[in-house]
Amino acid sequence: MYIKRRTFFIITLVLVFSTSIVTLAAAKFFGQASGARGNAPQGDDAQQQSSQNPDMAKVYEAYQLIENTALEKQDKTKLIDGAIEGMVKTLDDPFSDYMNQKETKDFNSSLQSTFEGIGAEVTLKNEKVTIVSPFKGSPAEKAGLRPEDQILKVNGKSLQGLSLSDAVMHIRGPKGTKAELEIMRPGLSDPLHVTVVRDDIPVETVYSETVERNGKKYGKLEVTQFSQDTAKHFTTELNKLEKQGISGLIVDVRGNPGGLLDSVVEIGNLLIPNKGVILQVQYSDGKKEVFRSEKGEAKYPVVVLTDKGSASASEILAGALQGSGYKVIGTQSFGKGTVQNTMPLEDDSQLKITVAKWLTPDGTWIHKKGIAPDVKIEQPDYFKAAPLPDKVELKRDMNGSDVKNLQLILKGLGQSPGRLDGYFDNRTEMAVKTFQSLHQLPVTGKVDKKTAGAMQEELIKRIQDPKNDLQLQAAIEVISKEAN
Repeated sequence: MYIKRRTFFIITLVLVFSTSIVTLAAAKFFGQASGARGNAPQGDDAQQQSSQNPDMAKVYEAYQLIENTALEKQDKTKLIDGAIEGMVKTLDDPFSDYMNQKETKDFNSSLQSTFEGIGAEVTLKNEKVTIVSPFKGSPAEKAGLRPEDQILKVNGKSLQGLSLSDAVMHIRGPKGTKAELEIMRPGLSDPLHVTVVRDDIPVETVYSETVERNGKKYGKLEVTQFSQDTAKHFTTELNKLEKQGISGLIVDVRGNPGGLLDSVVEIGNLLIPNKGVILQVQYSDGKKEVFRSEKGEAKYPVVVLTDKGSASASEILAGALQGSGYKVIGTQSFGKGTVQNTMPLEDDSQLKITVAKWLTPDGTWIHKKGIAPDVKIEQPDYFKAAPLPDKVELKRDMNGSDVKNLQLILKGLGQSPGRLDGYFDNRTEMAVKTFQSLHQLPVTGKVDKKTAGAMQEELIKRIQDPKNDLQLQAAIEVISKEAN
């Protein structure tokens, strides 16, 4: 069946623990070749099909030998799936994938309304299950998971050597159940242990607000994912902001792992002035397709916020805005510059194959490099703090990554621990006591479950306070200057 490329393009680093973006197995190719899904070609049928496609003769022969002579009999579907898994693996592409019926259903739901999970998007990076970004307001975000966190174990089960799809099956689970994660975070020498309670994850992808500076009002639109309804919601919220007479717009795609190409192109039509280029798509034959905006002159300046959790479709939007002369503010983005085509199969499973690469308006391929910000601003160090352990009491003379993380949190909360090297000395103990006294907790100098919870709540309040968001404050400063 012919599938329009533009309709089914998916810019994927976007699959939120409900699917995966690595190689898996498929049951389609052989089903078509044999004329019966899941049935092996036999005798004359096999010879006839082999003669029709000589390249497949060895595959058919191997299939028959395994089925007829192997001591341990295997399910036919598993054999077929394994064969296609091998073909997909030879592409050496973490974004090409096969999804069975359930995975396809989960994938589609992740781009639509709600789904169950912990609310984070993952990929395989250096053969490790790695978080691209937790979703806004998700259990993963509330538990303190961060981009680049590596998930080593789930409920004691090692993910080493598993395909991403198999790993995802261990991470997923019913609402209300717990996922005990062992996490390796860049910069730490010891793994973290984080408990995430699975929940329904509503895919609300556009958040709108206004900010003021020097008597002028500016709009801020945060886009957390580019799903099917994102462009429609973005248009609605942008219209509301424009009716309030905004003098400029801040587009926030920090922590946005990507989504649908059509969605980001529609948003680009609203923001890229003078019918400028949104992106270029280059196919394997070298041909290019150019996507241009339909917008005329700009009404006001725009800036865009990015970080290392901004991937794929987010980078398309950031690159398009940057190519139009608007400022990118924050840190380097993730760096995913390929396009996947999802091809539905007869049994409602699907293949997802990388078919093209996308380029910025000036023809740059940002794959594995990312979008460089015009104004580089790092967040305060405590934004990167991990949750404190709730099963281990931290106290005087302890040493290690948990204590180092505690000291980072204390510093962020305005309680100087005196040192940041991971040794729990008297200064760290005094800082803990001061915090406990200020929050009406027993003044022990020890970080038990209650104290750890209070520190976590206070830290979240500080992170969510716009005054402490250095990147947002820089964006407001830039947009106020651009508007004058």
